[in-house]
Amino acid sequence: MYAMIIVRYRRPLPEIEAVTEAHRAYLRDLQAKGTLVASGPLDPRFGGMWLVRVQDENPLADLDALMAGDPFHQQGLANYELLPWKVMQGKEGLDRI
Repeated sequence: MYAMIIVRYRRPLPEIEAVTEAHRAYLRDLQAKGTLVASGPLDPRFGGMWLVRVQDENPLADLDALMAGDPFHQQGLANYELLPWKVMQGKEGLDRI
């Protein structure tokens, strides 16, 4: 199963930028593990979005753990919307990534 994580900043951009490198390092680690498919900031930059792989059973537990590991969350800089997603069209393409 896949999921979208929408991240919305709670603090001014300079506070976000102070933690951005640690956040990006966390995302690189998730990508290396095969969990993160894609991520990036929204435009305009008020947050970001991640496309992730999660377990079919209890995807919210995986999503909670992903959120908890993010330095933005650990520093209280962002809110998260955790959206499990049953991909119907295009799943084969995502599975190849």
